[in-house]
Amino acid sequence: MSNQKILLVNGSPHEKGCTHTVLTEIASVFRGEGMSADLFWVGTKPIQSCVDCGRCAEKGCCVFEDRVNDFLAVAGDYDGFLFGSPVHYAGATGALTAFMGRAFFADLHSGQNRFYLKPAAAVVSARRAGTTATLDQLNKFFLWGHMPVISSWYWNMVHGSSPEEVLADKEGIRNVRMLAKNMAWFLRCKEAGEKAGVPLPQYD
Repeated sequence: MSNQKILLVNGSPHEKGCTHTVLTEIASVFRGEGMSADLFWVGTKPIQSCVDCGRCAEKGCCVFEDRVNDFLAVAGDYDGFLFGSPVHYAGATGALTAFMGRAFFADLHSGQNRFYLKPAAAVVSARRAGTTATLDQLNKFFLWGHMPVISSWYWNMVHGSSPEEVLADKEGIRNVRMLAKNMAWFLRCKEAGEKAGVPLPQYD
């Protein structure tokens, strides 16, 4: 099997906080499976939301030069994606929402197919509540973008107000580690199918 590469996107304003902690735990599982896992931080600079200007169709990326285009420049090299967010008011961060909206829109309208049939998953970190609403919000990007959504045995969430508390959430950590193993298995199956000559879907 070739070296599969997974990109884990941290949508938290805290570079090394709770969301980073859970993504790092997931990355360690991928590496244990013999795969590459890289982390990408959205950062703290303002992320402009999409203005539907249509320029991405000709540019191949977004008209606004920020972390969205940094992400799009490397996304095509990866085989799978995880997007992580803390829960802010029972939803994903505003920065990550704007980031994903522009990234997926620009990719679609430029015809770059950076995400086409690549597996994806969302993981969320919360002090207490709002996790399932946030998961629903993030999963819609994948369902819209021709991306197989990888699941685990429960919702992909961890709880805690600090990295230490997140790691103490044994059930949550076990669940996201299983998520990573499921994605690793899916990637191996996908690669085996490609090598066996299984064609891509033909659409009407």
